Amino acid sequence: MRLALYEPDIPQNAGSLMRLGACLGVGVDLIEPCGFLLSDRGLKRAGMDYLKSADIRRHESWARFQDELGPQQRLVLLTTQGDMAYTEFAFAPGDTLMVGRESAGVPDAVHACADARLTIPLLADLRSLNVAQAAAMVLGEALRQTGLFPKKEQ
Repeated sequence: MRLALYEPDIPQNAGSLMRLGACLGVGVDLIEPCGFLLSDRGLKRAGMDYLKSADIRRHESWARFQDELGPQQRLVLLTTQGDMAYTEFAFAPGDTLMVGRESAGVPDAVHACADARLTIPLLADLRSLNVAQAAAMVLGEALRQTGLFPKKEQ
């Protein structure tokens, strides 16, 4: 299982998600261009010393990411325009969960490429969660369903 960040805008969110990936043993795909430099202080502050333990793959574009996506990997997009709640979806170990830009999500062409488009049920008058919070919620459910949470050593 992997977590893909589509052209992230906010370094603190990207750093938090890279730290999440490192702690849970989930690789992170960073689809560029980013709205910040990878040397950004906010990214390093959020990721702390966990970034050196993270499995991070950088892709210079959406096209390059698509080229490297394996045939057994489903692309599962988390989106406010999703047609299914993440709690109703059956995750698989080879899934790649993708979040869009904080400012704009993903373009229609990327949306159309997703194998599944999932949403988080929210109160009717509220729009969305922070992208790092949303990814953490859905990744937790995906790891639970697939039994891929790291095993605590005794």
